Amino acid sequence: MALKRRNRVEATFAMSSMTDLVFLLLLFFVMASTMSSPNDIKINLPTSHSQHATRPLVAKVFIDANGGYSVAKGNEKPVRLEQPEALAAYLSEIQAQDATMSVALHADEAVDFSKVVYVLDVVNERHMKLVIATKKP
Repeated sequence: MALKRRNRVEATFAMSSMTDLVFLLLLFFVMASTMSSPNDIKINLPTSHSQHATRPLVAKVFIDANGGYSVAKGNEKPVRLEQPEALAAYLSEIQAQDATMSVALHADEAVDFSKVVYVLDVVNERHMKLVIATKKP
């Protein structure tokens, strides 16, 4: 008696190799997108038509029309600084208390731009977040 062997063809598809391929492509594109740096500068400019609150605990830096610096933590009364260098020490003290605290800059319209840049440099050295305060028109 002659017995026939049946060779059945399986109608299944192995998804493991397709999953590996998709994972490798995803990994490639994620790595490639993080390595490329666009040529534009990302700055969050405040608008005067809406207000955005950052956090309840905010250190406030005030620059008056004469160029004098004052600082306040939270809702406390502002303290006038005699020297601009004291701003760095005050912000370091605040950062030691709460590392996630952000700084709100309240500058008069007539203030020299170099005074604003000084505050930006001091805040940037301490890796703190800065918010520029504006008022509604």
